[in-house]
Amino acid sequence: MRLGHVTVLEDFGTRSLLIHGIMVVVFANAILVGLLVEGFVGVGTFVALLSFTAGLWIAHSINSLGNAVSEDGYEGILNELVPSDGSGVDFGLGRFGRLLALIASVTAIALLTSAQVLSGPLVAIVVVAIGAVAVVTAIVGFLIALGHSYDASQDRTMAAIERNQSASDTDEETVSDR
Repeated sequence: MRLGHVTVLEDFGTRSLLIHGIMVVVFANAILVGLLVEGFVGVGTFVALLSFTAGLWIAHSINSLGNAVSEDGYEGILNELVPSDGSGVDFGLGRFGRLLALIASVTAIALLTSAQVLSGPLVAIVVVAIGAVAVVTAIVGFLIALGHSYDASQDRTMAAIERNQSASDTDEETVSDR
């Protein structure tokens, strides 16, 4: 049975956009709860929402790694939100640079909020957990960026080989015409 609302999610870019949206909402709520709700309920809810966001982030990073080898044209969440034709300003960051900036900002926000909300040995546990999520995400992002760079290099090499092949074919035709 094919349902209209489910078929929308067949495209990896659409699924990625949805998961990123869920992560943003949950992470924002974790920050709000951590800063505004007092006591055990606030701390428990903060840790639970932060953990849920981290789990989604790692799961989606691994899913993106699996998608990196497909030919669906997915080029990252920023290009899903604002498609680029390559004519805009390029700051030289690339996909991996953007991911590192995102990891750094989310990690900083999570650590600062955790230090504000939590106390005692729980802070140390959360710092290690947040650091682990950041490292795993950076490693997966590096592997994805490396795969894209390799694919781009292969495409350039194949294009150069085809150009050289067509040039040598043209030279052979010129020689045979004489």
